[in-house]
Amino acid sequence: MELPRELPGLLTIVVSAVLFFFCSRRQAAFANVLCAVGILFIGLFSPTFSIMLVWLFIFSIGQHLFIPMNQTIGMELAVEGKTGKRLGQLSALANVAMIIGSFTIFIGFKYFNLNFKISYIAAFLGFITVAILIFMMKKNEPVPMKTKFQLRREYKLFYWLNILYGTRKQIFLTFAPWVLVTVFQQKTQVLATLLAIGGMIGIFFRPMLGRAIDRLGERFILASEAIILIFVCLGYGFARYIFPETTALFVVFACYIIDQVVIAVTMARATYLQKIAIVPEDVAQTLTMGVSIDHVFSIFVAVCGGFVWIQWGYQYIFLAGAVIAAINFISTLQIRTKGQSG
Repeated sequence: MELPRELPGLLTIVVSAVLFFFCSRRQAAFANVLCAVGILFIGLFSPTFSIMLVWLFIFSIGQHLFIPMNQTIGMELAVEGKTGKRLGQLSALANVAMIIGSFTIFIGFKYFNLNFKISYIAAFLGFITVAILIFMMKKNEPVPMKTKFQLRREYKLFYWLNILYGTRKQIFLTFAPWVLVTVFQQKTQVLATLLAIGGMIGIFFRPMLGRAIDRLGERFILASEAIILIFVCLGYGFARYIFPETTALFVVFACYIIDQVVIAVTMARATYLQKIAIVPEDVAQTLTMGVSIDHVFSIFVAVCGGFVWIQWGYQYIFLAGAVIAAINFISTLQIRTKGQSG
């Protein structure tokens, strides 16, 4: 299932180029229509696994296309100098919605005989509502197709940070849960609880993070994240060899929550790009290119990481993650924005 789910991430820049006649807000609306169609067909018209994968592919195209558009629109709606604050507010609201949705699903399935078909219909209505609301926003100018596939030398550090982010993201999404499930023998509800705790913290942390980006700058925030991730990766990989079993388990719990919370730092890369953009039109295109680039490496890491786990053990995946975090730290020190010298 990983290929049809993640392949659209690689194709994001291609899909965006095909939709060159749409501005960022129209693309965002269309992305939510794709999500709506995909999720509805998954729930209602999936008689076989293979057919379900087709609908999953469509849903994932919309989901990945919306990621850069979401950040772009958020920055367009921000007051100058307060971009981080606005992205933090929007990210916190998304966290609130996720918690409400998760709680509704939990209560519905446990007490009110909610089923998957009704859940998918509700998700369809949610995506359609978002599409309509974004479509009602004032249009902006579309980016010409000839600029869609441009890789500018001026943005090489941004591209490199996205490569490092793609590897870091996949380690968290794929291998961190497996440490809890296969190494520490934890059940699904434990992961759900950790996700809920991280989500609750994120409601308050993400607006604070947004304001910190505006005040302290992207270099400080991204460098701080890299340092934190070094210790998080070492905790995942070696807590069991350093601490007693119970202590090690709680160390990994803490790592999982911290990892989930600091992933919001991705907004600092978006604000960094906005500050160094040669022209404003480059922001949406380059964010989209960034999504495609990070997916190339995240899929590669998933495959290689699985091989490393089987051959040598899970701890070496996280040792590699700590090395990547150290490289990320060195790389973030190269960040320069207007008004920020060495």
